[in-house]
Amino acid sequence: MQRALLWLAPLLMAASYPPDVEAVYNARFQDIATSGRGELSRYDPLEAITGAAPKPLPVAKAPTIAPDALAAAGAYAEANKSSAFIVIHKDQVQAARYFGGNDAASLIVSKSLAKPITALAIGRAIALGKVRSLDQPVSDFITEWRGLPQGRMLIRHLLDMRSGLLAQGVSTDPQNLWSRAYLHPHHDRIILEDYPLTDAPGSIYEYSNATSELVALVIERATGRRYADFIGREVLKPIGAAGGQVWINRPGGLAHSGCCALLPAETYARMAMLVGQDGVWAGKRLLPAGYVAAMKTGTAENPHYGLGLWLGGRYVERRGFANPNRPAPKVLHSEPYLADDVVMFDGNSDQIVYIVPSQQLIVLRTGDSPPRQPEWDNSRLINLILAGIMRAPGEKAPVPQPR
Repeated sequence: MQRALLWLAPLLMAASYPPDVEAVYNARFQDIATSGRGELSRYDPLEAITGAAPKPLPVAKAPTIAPDALAAAGAYAEANKSSAFIVIHKDQVQAARYFGGNDAASLIVSKSLAKPITALAIGRAIALGKVRSLDQPVSDFITEWRGLPQGRMLIRHLLDMRSGLLAQGVSTDPQNLWSRAYLHPHHDRIILEDYPLTDAPGSIYEYSNATSELVALVIERATGRRYADFIGREVLKPIGAAGGQVWINRPGGLAHSGCCALLPAETYARMAMLVGQDGVWAGKRLLPAGYVAAMKTGTAENPHYGLGLWLGGRYVERRGFANPNRPAPKVLHSEPYLADDVVMFDGNSDQIVYIVPSQQLIVLRTGDSPPRQPEWDNSRLINLILAGIMRAPGEKAPVPQPR
């Protein structure tokens, strides 16, 4: 497949839609173009995600992390335009701070923290027998692709960003497919009918919102349920997590699964705990045996990305979201992680949830993009906490991330 398509595709004209539908798209395009933040000022319409009745996680009665480490990490979060900072150690909250008028009930826009949610959704669908395996063809559910090159795409390719679909990009042209596949009231049709396959599925890592957006369609067709309902009842409710809302492309339309869930900070933390506990919650297995191990396994095309999860792996000073072989912005890691099993929910604006299974540790930071200077350091927050864990005499610290 010719790579030239990668550059020509954003110029291709999409299928036509009625003027009132295009007006909604154009209003969204103008909103995002003038918001000054590179994102919509509001998400409309929204659909409710019904989770569990609010019941906060237990707060530690005695610290297991040094107070000065918690204070330093909290100060770092506060200085970097955070909305929430949460530390959970051994299933108990060691710190929970909120900034900018937010509190524990505030709905935090997921941005790409939505992508690990798609991996949890597929895992639950497999556990419930609605999807056979990660290696089931996507075309079993997206039947429009049968007989097409897209028909070789597997479920796992939607989660590990090896779909072969056009890589993520930006453009100021309102007819570009990147924006139409995100903002259009029929963004699902645009992805299915107009968004180009630039490489053979499974052959290359290319970060793409469009790839993740397809998970909602697969879940709805596999289960016969709305994506919001499935997430709320099958992912959040079993782990005691509060629900929220998710942006849908139009009234009664498809949810955005690659972005744009609105959930309380603790809900993201609880989903991270589920990963840290190998898919088991309160003694009940919610994800298939071996599924979390698959989530934490990178590919030859990108060893730092698994199934919706970013992986510590071998230390690199800078790691970005795009294909690691392409020039693109990359996030600073000033030093190796102090544990070699760190994995992450990681999204735009440096929204991140660190998971360290060996230490039973979750560290969350959500919020707006940090200041440009000094730049965000993706290893500082977690290393402050890891260094502050109070260990029993003779208890060894974890093995650091290898160089």
